Parts: sequence; structure tokens; C-alpha cells
Amino acid sequence: MSITLPPLLIVDDEKNMRLSLSSIVEAEGFDVRAVDSAEAALKLVGQEEFFMVITDARLGGMSGYELLGKLKAAQPGLPVLVITAYATPKLAAEAIKAGAMDYLAKPFEPEELLHAVGRCAERHRLLKENAKLRARVIEPYRLEQIIGECVKVRELRQFIQTVAPANATVLILGESGTGKELIAGALHTLSQRHEENYVRINCAAIPEALLESELFGHEKGAFTGALRLKLGRVEEADGGTIFLDEIGDMSRPLQAKLLRFLEDGSFTRVGGNEELRVDCRVIAATNRDIVDAIRRGDFREDLFHRLNVVQFLPPPLSERGEDVVLLADHFLRHFALTMNRRVLALSKAAQARLKEHHWPGNVRELRNVIERAVILETGPEIRPESLPDFHIESRLHRIEPVATQPETAGQSLDEAVSSYERDLINRVLEQNRFSLTRTADQLKITRHALRYRMQRLNINPADEEESPSLASADKAGETPRS
Repeated sequence: MSITLPPLLIVDDEKNMRLSLSSIVEAEGFDVRAVDSAEAALKLVGQEEFFMVITDARLGGMSGYELLGKLKAAQPGLPVLVITAYATPKLAAEAIKAGAMDYLAKPFEPEELLHAVGRCAERHRLLKENAKLRARVIEPYRLEQIIGECVKVRELRQFIQTVAPANATVLILGESGTGKELIAGALHTLSQRHEENYVRINCAAIPEALLESELFGHEKGAFTGALRLKLGRVEEADGGTIFLDEIGDMSRPLQAKLLRFLEDGSFTRVGGNEELRVDCRVIAATNRDIVDAIRRGDFREDLFHRLNVVQFLPPPLSERGEDVVLLADHFLRHFALTMNRRVLALSKAAQARLKEHHWPGNVRELRNVIERAVILETGPEIRPESLPDFHIESRLHRIEPVATQPETAGQSLDEAVSSYERDLINRVLEQNRFSLTRTADQLKITRHALRYRMQRLNINPADEEESPSLASADKAGETPRS
């Protein structure tokens, strides 16, 4: 993506000089703003972005040197070129000392002016490019960061490698803390867009009134406080990828505008009339039950179908078996290094304690637990005493016992047990979207035993037997991805 250069600002109280300077610079393709006083220049600099300022040393009212001082205080990185008809070595030295990037004496050749402008333009481009490179270096995302050896995680990594090279829109559904952001970052890193910007927006963290402006930008004066034009995050992501996290919290009016953007990349800034267009890949994620949100009217069904070109469903930690210990060891090494502690080990008792917990906060909760343990542990290995008792956590996302129905009052013990067993299996099946593999894992029985019990209790979920896509996905241990 080529970097768009902002205009330069010319400050001169002589109209002919302003016109002359403007024509020289504009002939080279630069955008120009011109004002007749330092006061007007300061006001404009507070409203717009400029890549440099050209000012006469002597102005009516505030002088060019005073303007230079105020600009250096307000925007230290903004280059200022001073022009004067009274050139002396002393004045030149004072201007450079005050922060001017260069000093031109009248009369001067147009090439001298254009040389200075060209240097500032190239400087601006390099600074923007360096900022993009730093952003990519500071926050790298690699496939190896998705740690785990269970079947579902291995399949997830393979699926990322398959999908990443395409430009398809992606929807990531899953509980909080399951690694949705890692999946999105890995998709960008492995894509053909990896050299361009990767822009992230947490839709739940930005007030609804500001989210549209953050996403699509706004024009100067669009609302109170909009003192200058602001580019939207979709423009920053042009050529790259934009990740919309917690999209389930986006308001319906903004969902309609996002739907239009997804169709062809077109949008309009807040307060603007000009239709703009960018080319960026959209990855969205939410921890909400998207089907329930659609049924309640909180989320547009047409937007769901537009986003749901390729779907990822990262498994919760409670379904990942021995990955709990694998991840705990990873976090243990990480925190031992950052806290300058010798590498600790997990005792067998601590490992058992970790595997017993159902992890409602998923990997994020495990990370916090290990950080706490490294802080508290004084011995050579992590003991159960350094882990939380999980008293509060154990009450989260718990399957409540199925209440005895009034009609069971006259039943025999065998009939009451069968009724309870039928209700429990039906409830867990529904929670796991009728995946037999995940239901069996949660009930701690084999898949064969679950099928036997379902047959004995006359439980016949139509979706696995009648839907080939669900059946094949269940064999792989996950719900189907479109």
C-alpha cells in the first residue's frame, strides 16, 4: 500500500509570494494549504496533518521565528523551512538552532525549494513506513503460538494453514480465552497480505457513539470535537487485514454499514458524502452465542452469513485433555524468565489439581493461575498449595443438576434414574451442539457408551444421523466449519 502524503502549509503575508510558492510546489504534485499569518497557521496545524511548513521570517503580527518556536513546542517532529529576504549567517544559525530544518534566502531558485520539499516528503514516508514495520515486529503472530497436541488443536493449526492464503472473510466463534486473537493473527501472518498492516478493533471496548468514527473515520466538523479529518481503521488496513473482535457487541445500525462495506469495500466517513473504497480482509470474532443473538434480534442474520464464509470454532480448554499440562509448562517457563526465577516444575499433585478443574476462563484463566503460582512458590516445583482453590471459579459455567419434575413423584427408582439420565444427556447434547464426541468427553464416558445409553433411552438427535456435514465433523471431534 502506498502511503498517502498529507499537504504542506505555506505561511506568507504577501499574496503574490503565497501564489508563487504554491504554484511551484503544486506543479510537482504536492497538495498545498496557504495562509497569510502565523496565527492562522497555528489554528490550521491544530486541525489538519501536514508533512512540512514553509514560512516567511517576517510576517504581520507574530513573526516566522515565533511561529517556529510554537510549532516546535506543539509538534516537535514537524519540519519547518524558513524563508527570508534578510539573509545573514547569524540569522541562519539562529533559525537552525531554533529548530528549522532549513533556511532559504530570497531570491532562490525553484529547484532549491523543491529539493527541501522533496527531502521532507521522503522523510514523512520513511517515518510512516517505519511505524508500520515496528507494529509488525512488536506483535508477531506465529502458528507455533497456538500450543497443544490434542486432535482438535492439531486440526485447527492445519485449518489455519489451509485458509490463510485465501482472501476469504473469516468468523471465529468461541468462548472467551480460547485463543481467537491468536487465530486471527496467524491467519494474517500466513496470508499474502502479511507485509501490510494488521489492524485490530475491540468492538466492545469502544463506546457505541465512537465506534463508527473509529472504524470508518470522520470529516472535520462531523460532530462536536471533530476538529480535523480522521482516517478510519479500515483505511489503515487497506491492503492488509482488519480484525473485528467482539463483533457481537456492535449495534444494529452499524452492522448495516458493515454489511455494505463487506460487499465491495466501500464506505463513507462520518459527516462525509464521498464514497471511498479500500481492499482489506475482514476477520471477525465473538464469544457470544451467535444463533441466540440472531433469534433475539441483536445480530443481523444477513451479516452473519456474509461473515461466515469460513468459520473457526476453537475448543474450550476443558475439552483439550493433557493440553492443560502442556500449556501450564509453557506459561511456567515464560513467567520464570520474565520474573528472573529459575525454571520451576509442576509437581504431580499440582498437575492433577489443574486437570481436575473445568477452566471456565479457558487458556487465559490458566495463564493467570500459573503467573500467581510462580509469584507465590518458594520451592523447586509448583505445589498444589500455590494454586488457587478454585472455589469461585468452580461455580462458573457449571451444569446445574436437573431438577426432579413433579410427574416423577410416583415413579420407581429405575424410572426416576432413567428420567434423570435422559434429561442430563439431552441437556449436555444441546450444550455441545449435538456433538457426540464432545458430549461423551464432558460426561466422561466413551462415545460407544453414549450411543448405547441414547439408544436405551430413545434419544435420537436428528442432526448427526441426518446431516452428513455434522456427522463428518463429529467424527473429527468438532462442529462443522463452512
